[in-house]
Amino acid sequence: MNTGASLLLVWVLAAIAQTLAWRWQQRRRNAGLVDVVWACGVAGAAVLLAALGDGAAIPRVLLAILGGLWGLRLAWHLWRRVRGEHEDGRYAALRERWGDDPLRWFALFQAQALLVVLFALPFAAVARNPVAGPNGFFFAAVLMWAISVAGETLADAQLARFRSRPENRGHTMRSGLWRYSRHPNYFFEWLHWFAYVLLAVGSPIAWLAWAGPLTMYVFLRWLSGIPHTERQALRTRGDDYRRYQRSTSMLFPWFPKEPR
Repeated sequence: MNTGASLLLVWVLAAIAQTLAWRWQQRRRNAGLVDVVWACGVAGAAVLLAALGDGAAIPRVLLAILGGLWGLRLAWHLWRRVRGEHEDGRYAALRERWGDDPLRWFALFQAQALLVVLFALPFAAVARNPVAGPNGFFFAAVLMWAISVAGETLADAQLARFRSRPENRGHTMRSGLWRYSRHPNYFFEWLHWFAYVLLAVGSPIAWLAWAGPLTMYVFLRWLSGIPHTERQALRTRGDDYRRYQRSTSMLFPWFPKEPR
């Protein structure tokens, strides 16, 4: 199956999955499931494109393992939040404006299906890589993946422990990885996409792999990630979060500018 047909199949499956998720949220009024299904869709796209690709076995196997595990870890983390907490502040704010309008929510869920295809472009590049033997780029890709997934997992766990303590309600976490970045989980999520840039070296469409880190940075920095998260933090934590903004790097980890 050629690359275009494979990506079309990814979109069809993602659209079906997001339609089912949309029906679920219409009954339960919790749109956070859209992110869970997006992460599952990305994991599934990695496995599917690896299976359908015409590249060498090693990069395709690595793609299926690394992309699949990353997406499933993220999906499980997000599902625990959806299952155990109120609707995410981003979607709660939309619900205040949209109510339960089915068409608007359907459009949002289907937009996430299209994003699965966008983030599957690096996988398509890796799946066509003809390089058969292990090389330095493959080892570097695995190392990059391991560091980024470990960092994202640690940041998520640190924040979950902080938020689970009632005495921390209304306060901002300033310890662990969160001492050096206001969004270390986003930083490592972005870093993870360079693993596929490395896995794609040698592919005839290797340039497509750059869609991962570039698109993720745009979304995290200006669209759906940091802007929404910080607006919600300012609404709920006010001056405490403003002090955190002044002292702590937004995305890239660095030492705080002033004592906590």
